[in-house]
Amino acid sequence: MDRKRNISLVVEYDGTNYHGWQCQPNGVTVEETLRNAVERILDHPVKMFSAGRTDAGVHAFGQVVNFVTEKGIELTSLMRGLNSMLPPDIRVGCAVERDLSFHARYSAKSKTYVYTIHNAPRHSPFSVRYSWHIPYKLDSALMNKGARSLVGKRDFTSFKKKKEPYRSCEREILMAGVKRRGSFIHIVIEATGFMRYMVRNIVGTLALVGEGKITLEDFERILGAKDRDDAGPTAPPQGLFLRRIRY
Repeated sequence: MDRKRNISLVVEYDGTNYHGWQCQPNGVTVEETLRNAVERILDHPVKMFSAGRTDAGVHAFGQVVNFVTEKGIELTSLMRGLNSMLPPDIRVGCAVERDLSFHARYSAKSKTYVYTIHNAPRHSPFSVRYSWHIPYKLDSALMNKGARSLVGKRDFTSFKKKKEPYRSCEREILMAGVKRRGSFIHIVIEATGFMRYMVRNIVGTLALVGEGKITLEDFERILGAKDRDDAGPTAPPQGLFLRRIRY
């Protein structure tokens, strides 16, 4: 009898053409596209688990999924087959066999997102799909101070999606920082978990700090208010990347 194998994949994708990660009835998703390819190769239905659910237009360098199969296919053949079948905006970076107890979401210790702002008078056609264009000058050093104040276990109600219920809005941010490289500003946040729109709402509020519309003291007050209406706008999805899952 064939044994059960728990296969994990690291997946990269450009989310521009997809209605997010999670399968849904009225739009093409990354999960559906990947799962269909896996099922065609393995020739049986697959229940796929992911480390996180990215929204429409959001990208990933390191999305992690796992599924169970009894097929004895070699991992290199599986990866090669998937990459030959998948559209060019989705690629499998590696495939490994895990212990049966491994779960892409529940075994994760932390997730890291990076958000990119193109801070220049003119947007580039080569970065329009992968960054938020802000033409006026932003103070990235001030934004970095605001980001670093987020580190720790806090209630992040002010930065969640409005009216979306959660059992608890407490999350632990392990690392947060802002760096400028030329005309690009990168906001990096690592946490044990995130709520929907949490990173994009933080970025939208940090942009107000960088523009000088709110102070660092205002930023701290917004965090403590536990009220989404107090925070800044939701940054657009195309600048956001799921960078890495740590296990």
